[in-house]
Amino acid sequence: MVAVIRTVYDEFGFAWEEDGYCADLYDLSGHYLDAGHRFWVAEASCGIVGTGALELFERLPGDPGSVAQVEGKPRVAASDCSLERWYVLPEWRSQGVGRALLTRVIETARELGRTQMEIWSDKRLLEAHRVYGRYGAERVGDRILEEDPDKCWEWGFRLDLKG
Repeated sequence: MVAVIRTVYDEFGFAWEEDGYCADLYDLSGHYLDAGHRFWVAEASCGIVGTGALELFERLPGDPGSVAQVEGKPRVAASDCSLERWYVLPEWRSQGVGRALLTRVIETARELGRTQMEIWSDKRLLEAHRVYGRYGAERVGDRILEEDPDKCWEWGFRLDLKG
C-alpha cells in the first residue's frame, strides 16, 4: 500500500517523509481505523494498485462553498468528512480503479449520514481534478498546507453528498 502512494509521490516529485507527512501510512489502524475513519485498497493479481481513505469529523464552521480557517489551517467550510490518500498506480489509471475507490468513499460517507466532503489536491494533479468534477465537486479555494514538506499549492474542492 505504501509502495503505491510512494510511486505516485515519486512520479510528481513530492518529498517523502516517513516520520512526518506520510507517517499515517505506516499506522493505518492508529490513524484511520481505530479513529473510526476508513481506508481501502484496490488489488489486482500483481498486488495493490490503488488506495483511498475517508476521514470523518464534526461539521466545520462556515458557509458551504467557502474556505474557513480551522485551527490555523484553511479548510472547506461546512464539511463533515474528507477524501484522503486517493492514489492509483500510473499503469492502472483509466481502467476504473480510481473510480471504484472514489465511489466507495463517497457511498460510505453517504451511508454514514455525511453531507459535505472536503477534498484537497495538489494543483498539478489535473486528472484527479477532472474526476472530482465528474462526481460534482466544485473548486472553492486554495492553500499551501504548512505540514506539507514541499509547501505545494493545493486546490480545495467541495462535494455535496446530499444530492
